[in-house]
Amino acid sequence: MAGRGIGPDFVEALARGLDVIAAFGADRPTMSLTEVASAAGLARPTARRLLLTLEEMGFVRASGHGFALTPRVLGLGMAYVSSLGLWDIARPHMEKLVTGTGESSSMAQLDGADIVYVARVSVPRIITLRVEIGTRFPAVRTSQGKVLLAALSPDELESALAQPSRAGLPPAPEPSREQLLGELVEVRARGWALADEELAPGIRSVAVPVRDGTGTVRAAMNVTVHAAETSTERLVQEYLPQLLRTAGEVSAEWALWQSRPHVQTAPPREGPATA
Repeated sequence: MAGRGIGPDFVEALARGLDVIAAFGADRPTMSLTEVASAAGLARPTARRLLLTLEEMGFVRASGHGFALTPRVLGLGMAYVSSLGLWDIARPHMEKLVTGTGESSSMAQLDGADIVYVARVSVPRIITLRVEIGTRFPAVRTSQGKVLLAALSPDELESALAQPSRAGLPPAPEPSREQLLGELVEVRARGWALADEELAPGIRSVAVPVRDGTGTVRAAMNVTVHAAETSTERLVQEYLPQLLRTAGEVSAEWALWQSRPHVQTAPPREGPATA
């Protein structure tokens, strides 16, 4: 992975450190030095120095079985979400939605060909996939991903679909390009998307857009149900209206938050001491 940077200010060492953090995941919570080096595409001595540095900074811990991330890594992702003001705004609305539906709700944003979860309020359910903040899934296989892809311009859509997924899921059948484009036209027209056991067996969800102060779709919010317990009809007829209302409330409050006055003042100058 060395030499990826094209700009004069690209810091390869920083990029390699981030590669080490990104190498860990739900399927690889603990890795040996050799496994980290292989996953991050680094030489073992380089991987070792980076791991020891991250350990000293508190982002990685060493154990008898290898290395693992620490909860401090969550601060990196939450710093991004907090900087948007989105989580603080969305949380009470999502909690109300979950109380009303009895089902989990999540919010995700698009990253290349994947969605990445940035907020979640869940209820105890037996599902086939583990979902938490930072989890990524192929966008084309999720209701949230379809909403976010539908909001892109043709050039942006082609660029997103051209990127390989980094979700780490086993290969699965996906719609043809013609089928996908046709579905995205429908999603764009009606304002919501459905994924019926496309991500995994038993998982059914509906998603709607969340917009910023300019009206741009910046995230997608969903309600996820177990297919054996909740029909598509109930999901669309009963839960979708509540989801649309919740996303509208979040979008409106987010727009107000973004338009808030912001004044940055310079620190006072030090003057001569006075008696």
